[in-house]
Amino acid sequence: MRAHGTPLCQSPVQVSVWTAPSTAPDPDDQYRRVRVTHRFHPLSGRDFEFVVHRRNWGEDRVYCRDEDGELFSLPAAWTDVAPADPFVVIAAGRCPFTAEGLLAVADLIDRLRSHPGSGMAVKKIMP
Repeated sequence: MRAHGTPLCQSPVQVSVWTAPSTAPDPDDQYRRVRVTHRFHPLSGRDFEFVVHRRNWGEDRVYCRDEDGELFSLPAAWTDVAPADPFVVIAAGRCPFTAEGLLAVADLIDRLRSHPGSGMAVKKIMP
């Protein structure tokens, strides 16, 4: 306590202004349309109405509506919502695989080989 009887630590009352959530589209939203950028996806190059960008079950997803108004989702990395991968930008089409992608394939091959009977999964082709 101070000499005047007021506590040493007084904090001003903080007032927060809560706004009601809106279902109206945000005019400043930069992703009113979402373009599918994954080059091997059948919808590559097409754009769709953006609904929401959220993280579900540990994965970044973008929810969109197609021409018929049907809701669907894609991984955000397959769209222009996600920032471009710096490796892909710098490689400029000269390298079809990333080191991370190649390591993932090698890991998958190792796991498949470790399964019992994996040698029998593929038949030998005799000349």
